[in-house]
Amino acid sequence: MSMMNMRSAFCRSGALNALRPTPSSILRPMGIRTVQTQNLTHDESLQLLYKQRAARPNSPHLTIYQPQLTWYMSAAHRITGCAVSGGLYAFAFAYLASPYIGLDLSTTSLAASFGALAPVTKIAIKSVLAFPFTFHSWNGIRHLIWDTGSFLDLKGVYRTGYIVLGVSTVSAVALALY
Repeated sequence: MSMMNMRSAFCRSGALNALRPTPSSILRPMGIRTVQTQNLTHDESLQLLYKQRAARPNSPHLTIYQPQLTWYMSAAHRITGCAVSGGLYAFAFAYLASPYIGLDLSTTSLAASFGALAPVTKIAIKSVLAFPFTFHSWNGIRHLIWDTGSFLDLKGVYRTGYIVLGVSTVSAVALALY
């Protein structure tokens, strides 16, 4: 049956008219309201709201779940991403503003200041800066591998998680000692 024949058969059957609202069905009330409202002052409405909120059950939130490696890795990936990018932006703005506020953030002054520190302090500073960078980088590569559909089973997710932690630690130590 062609499309034109189907449409004309549909119209002849009266089905199209059954779908159109009639004026009486539009004007007919949908239902009768059985709830009475009260006029409350602002303070009374806030008190009522607080009373209703106190009676609501609380969601169990995260306390009912067992912590897992995937949680920690996800949270650490977000936190290190914010820390690395935030540090980059903070230094970039400080570098741009340094001539106007009297700071000397040139490469020579930074190298001289860093060179004057004790070796333990240098390694500690470099470790604090290196680990978030390496972790975020290696975990980003892990996510790119996941985008290919690889290692998405539970065993693969945990295996790649431990690999990222190990490689991040080794590369951060290597960067800190270099």
